[in-house]
Amino acid sequence: MDEEKDQQVGQAPQPDSQDLPPSPAKRGDKPMTKGQRQRRQRSVFQYIAILFAAAFLLLLYSFMMERRQYQSYLEQNQEQIDSLQQSASAVQRLDALYEENAKLKEQVADLEEQLADANDQLDVLPDVISHQEHVLSETCRALDHFWQIDEAYVRGRYSLCRELIQEMEATENGQTPLKDYLPKESTTDNGRFSPYDRYLEIYEALY
Repeated sequence: MDEEKDQQVGQAPQPDSQDLPPSPAKRGDKPMTKGQRQRRQRSVFQYIAILFAAAFLLLLYSFMMERRQYQSYLEQNQEQIDSLQQSASAVQRLDALYEENAKLKEQVADLEEQLADANDQLDVLPDVISHQEHVLSETCRALDHFWQIDEAYVRGRYSLCRELIQEMEATENGQTPLKDYLPKESTTDNGRFSPYDRYLEIYEALY
């Protein structure tokens, strides 16, 4: 009896087959039948066929529209060709118009080039005007100093004359000296020196 009890204690109790949980195969969905697969394939093929039919109809419609436009374009061109062939003078007139059009294009290109040059000149015109105003102002200053130098020299006031000459020779901040703004040509026909030449004559006499 003790041995039987020991064997019963050593062995684990065997569960009843009714107590076991169902297998995964029994819990999962049932596989599709052959008829279901065939119906699904037919549905896919029908959908693809509908798409191809719609695409074909669109291509056919586009082709018909392009063909219609092309025929209309050909008819228009044919009418123009027929009208040109009716008269040789019309052809000559067309050639003359082409030549005149080419000449007009050349003239337009020349005018555009001239306009571009004029615009470039207008862009630099303010700088040119400013430079001319500066030159005119400095020329006036130089002539004013020159007449004072000439008068001082004639009167024998050589010290004042040298002071004015120093102002004419000054080159502050790299600027052009006033003497360079004196007119270098005489505007009279009396054979006298220009203001610049007369200034050099006085300068050489004092230095």
